Amino acid sequence: MGVGNGEDIPVADDGPGIALNEDNSHFLWTRVGRDVSAADVDGWVDQYAGTQVRELMLCANAMRTSYDSAVWDSIWTGYDPAGGDDQPLFASLAANERADAHACVRLAWSLDQKGIDVYARWIARCRAVGISPWISSRMNDIHSVDDEANYLHSAFWRAHPEYRRVPDRDRAEVWADRALDFGHAAVRDHHMALLREMCERYDFDGLELDWMRFGLHFRPGGEAAGREVLTAYTAEVRRLLDDHAKRRGHGIKLGARVPARPDTAWTLGMDAAAWAKEGLIDMLVVTPHFPTIDTDMPIELWKQLLDGTGVTLAAGLELMVWPWVDYPNPQTNSLETARGAAASVIERGADRVYLFNYMDSQTAMSDLANYPTLLREVGSLATLAGKHRRHIVTRADTWAPGDAPSCALPAKLGAGGDVAFRVHVGPRPAGRVMVVLGLIDGEGVSDVGLAVRNNGVVCGAGRGVDVDDPRPEFATFGFEVAGESVQGGYNIIEVHAERGCEIGWVEMDVGRG
Repeated sequence: MGVGNGEDIPVADDGPGIALNEDNSHFLWTRVGRDVSAADVDGWVDQYAGTQVRELMLCANAMRTSYDSAVWDSIWTGYDPAGGDDQPLFASLAANERADAHACVRLAWSLDQKGIDVYARWIARCRAVGISPWISSRMNDIHSVDDEANYLHSAFWRAHPEYRRVPDRDRAEVWADRALDFGHAAVRDHHMALLREMCERYDFDGLELDWMRFGLHFRPGGEAAGREVLTAYTAEVRRLLDDHAKRRGHGIKLGARVPARPDTAWTLGMDAAAWAKEGLIDMLVVTPHFPTIDTDMPIELWKQLLDGTGVTLAAGLELMVWPWVDYPNPQTNSLETARGAAASVIERGADRVYLFNYMDSQTAMSDLANYPTLLREVGSLATLAGKHRRHIVTRADTWAPGDAPSCALPAKLGAGGDVAFRVHVGPRPAGRVMVVLGLIDGEGVSDVGLAVRNNGVVCGAGRGVDVDDPRPEFATFGFEVAGESVQGGYNIIEVHAERGCEIGWVEMDVGRG
């Protein structure tokens, strides 16, 4: 179910390039009801050939594996091929969900019955088309843990509630309470058995430890001791890979995904700088968790922390745009907003643009027809140059327990009030630049007497503008920016309101037609 090969789109190979994560179930969910062949499996890789994708990060597990594991439950463990939608495996689901879940599990089972190991084929095909194949392992996936009997859950998780972060608190809606606590040796051993099996089963170029699925790995208050635990664990995985590298006859890299802010990662027990300095990892992905792309990750600070280590720093771009916690209209990024985020992180020093949830269908950009273009543009400033891009103010979505979340929006101004926003735009824009503000209360610019400056220089008078998706549901207004006031990197947008208003959307639009 590809979206075209985009062969007419030029590709620059002189930029950081793209690493793209394919999750553990997307391929299955989007191909249910089809007689999927080995050629179909190979064809999924082919859509990324000739693009800026340098690594495909092939996620092979959540709580269960998507292949026939000897050490973990597979997604079809407990499945009865002769049974219907109402068989015990799917009993906890709502009636209208069972058919889809059954079809997904059946496809995974049928591929195994045909002798088609999706990951083995993908690894081989990646090498055939010049892409580096990695396996990505979710270290603490907790999808749907509000339903204890859900078919996604492992027997290990169900059998050991005492190994959860907060085993004595019954808040089904708070998934993080039910994540496994890596402070328990049994939890670490459980996952290490999977990593060993992956190394024995698959000949990959790199193994990624995805600590951002779901980001909390220790009981509340156990994070400080957890830093030593995860560093020792990472060292154990490094030794495992080095041992298998000798057998395979080539090096095997180790990567990790951690929160976007260094202090948040450290406070949560992920001392990524130590992993790099001790030579344990080769790639570090800094990223938000899920609800929103983070358009102001401190890439420069990460580069300083990694200086001299040789570690590849990848900046994670998430799919969603959710500027504030209770924002009423979350949407996916578009080509233009992804361009903006990519241009910013590359200019700030990222060695790779890492796409998460940017898949070829379903879990994908709303403007999916632009997917081939995305894959051929966002990995290089050369291919982004001169293109329309949007730089939206968003937020960090991951915080350690006890930290106060920080969010610039919504910003409520009283009469005569002022507020400033800092927007990083990557390289200095050469074309037209507009500040776009969204007013939650529905009033117009003249109603509240808005005045806007960019880097101290007065912008043009505001006027109503239409904004393409992603966009807020409330009215948006554009303010033309004087060209001489625009600079590369950060621009400071200052807003003054003669009368009270509430701002819920801020962006700098570069190269708007």
